Amino acid sequence: MSLILAIDQGTTSTRSILFDQDLSIVTSAQEEFTQHYPASGWVEHDPSDLWSTTAATCRAVMEKAGVMADGIAAIGITNQRETTIVWDRKTGRPIHNAIVWQDRRTSDMCKRLHAEGLENTITDRTGLLLDPYFSGTKLAWILDTVDGARDRARAGELAFGTVDSWLVWNLTGGKVHVTDATNAARTMLYDIRKGRWSQTICDALDIPMTMLPEVRDCAARFGETRSDLFGRPIPILGIAGDQQAATIGQACFQPGMMKSTYGTGCFALLNTGDTPVRSNNRLLTTIAYQIDGKPTYALEGSIFIAGAVVQWLRDGLKIVREAKETQPLAETADPSQEVIMVPAFTGLGAPYWNAECRGAVFGLTRNSGPAELAKAALESVGFQTRDLLQAMQADWSGAGDTALRVDGGMSASDWAMQFLSDILGAPVERPRVLETTAMGAAWLAGHKAEILPDMDSFAGSWAADARFTPQIDPDNREARYSAWKRAVNATIGFAE
Repeated sequence: MSLILAIDQGTTSTRSILFDQDLSIVTSAQEEFTQHYPASGWVEHDPSDLWSTTAATCRAVMEKAGVMADGIAAIGITNQRETTIVWDRKTGRPIHNAIVWQDRRTSDMCKRLHAEGLENTITDRTGLLLDPYFSGTKLAWILDTVDGARDRARAGELAFGTVDSWLVWNLTGGKVHVTDATNAARTMLYDIRKGRWSQTICDALDIPMTMLPEVRDCAARFGETRSDLFGRPIPILGIAGDQQAATIGQACFQPGMMKSTYGTGCFALLNTGDTPVRSNNRLLTTIAYQIDGKPTYALEGSIFIAGAVVQWLRDGLKIVREAKETQPLAETADPSQEVIMVPAFTGLGAPYWNAECRGAVFGLTRNSGPAELAKAALESVGFQTRDLLQAMQADWSGAGDTALRVDGGMSASDWAMQFLSDILGAPVERPRVLETTAMGAAWLAGHKAEILPDMDSFAGSWAADARFTPQIDPDNREARYSAWKRAVNATIGFAE
C-alpha cells in the first residue's frame, strides 16, 4: 500500500493522479464535462457529471497502473471551490444543478444584503467580501427558488456541500457529510477565527445549520470508500480546496511565501502565518491550510478569468484550435500596437470586485488581428497578477519582494511567464512538477497515512524547473501598467 490517489475535481474537467512515495506521478486520467450557461452570467454543472467523471478517472488510473485497491494507501481530494450543491439526504439526488463559483446570479441579493448592513459582519467573521462568488448566497438562492426546498431544509431532509462534500458523500455511499477548513472558509458562512459555522450569517440568509457539513482538518479521516466502488475500501485522508492544495504543493509553508495558480481563473495566495490579516484593498482573508487543529492564514486575490480567456480565443473566436497555439501566435504580434484586453467576462475580481463589468478590448486598429488579440489575452493575466501583488504589499508588511511560485496550465508558457516577471518586476519560479494542486492533496493524504515525509522534509524537496527574471526597462514596465489601469477604469466606467 505505497500509492496515493489524488482526485482533482476542477471547473472544466476531473483528473485522477496516482503518486508514489516519492510524490512522482505514476499515471493519470482526465475527463472533461459539459458547462451549462442557462442565462447571462450564470454557470452550472450537473452534479452527476462531477461524480461520474471522478469515479471513471479513479478506475482508469488504477487500470492503467495495474493497481488494485489494496495497493492504494489513501485518497486525497482537491476541488473547485465555492461551487454549491444541495441534495436529498435519503436519495442522494441533487435538487438543482451545481451553481459554479463563476456564477453571478446573486448580484442583486448581495446588493440588498449590503444595503441591510450585513457586509461588515461577513468580512469580520469570514474574511470574505459580500459577493456572488461565494457559496452562501448561491445556497440561499437554491432554497428560495426550488419549490419546497426551504421547508425541506428546515425539516433536515437536505444537505449542502461544496464539491468536496459531494464527492465524499458519494465515495462513502452517503455515510459521511464533511468538509475541510479550507473549503468551509470559502462558503461565506464560516467564522475563520472561531473555527465554526456562523449562526449570525446563517440566520441572516435563512439557512438552517443542519444542512451544513462537519468541518475537519485538511489531513484527517474523512471516511472510506464503499467497497463496491474499487473492490475494497480506501481511506480518504486529505482534502483541500484547489488553491490551498496548490499552496501546499508549492511548499509555501513560511509566512511571506506566495504562489499563483493559472487555471480557469488565477488565484494568488500569500501565507500570513497564524495571523489573519484584514485587507484594506479588497483582498480576501482565508485559511491556507489547517493541520493538527491549527489554522494557517493567507491573503488571497482571485482573478475570475485567466486560462478561460485562452478558451474563449479557442471556442468563442475560434482563432486557435488548441490552447498551446496561443503563445506562438502572440509572438508574431505587431510590437507597435498596444492592444489591451480586460477579460471581465463574469465581472472583475480582486482588487476591484465589480460584478457588473463585462469584457472589453482597447487599442484596436485596422491592422489588429488574431496575433494581437492572443498577445493581449496572455498579457491580461500578468497585468491582473500585478494588481494582486500590489494590493498584498499594501496590506501586509510581510509581503516583500519574494519570488512568485507559479503553477497551472498557463504557467507552462515561457512567453507568458516572462511577461509576468517583466510586469511584476520580480522573479517568477516554476516548479518541476506542475501538478501542484493534486500533489498538495496527495501530500495531505500520504502524510496522514504516515507514508510521506513531514512538512519540513516535503518543503526541502521542492525544486524549480525554470526561473524567470525581469528583462524589461522599468520605465516601459510602468508605462504599460499605467495603460492597463486606464483600460480597467474605462471598463468599470462603462459598466456604471
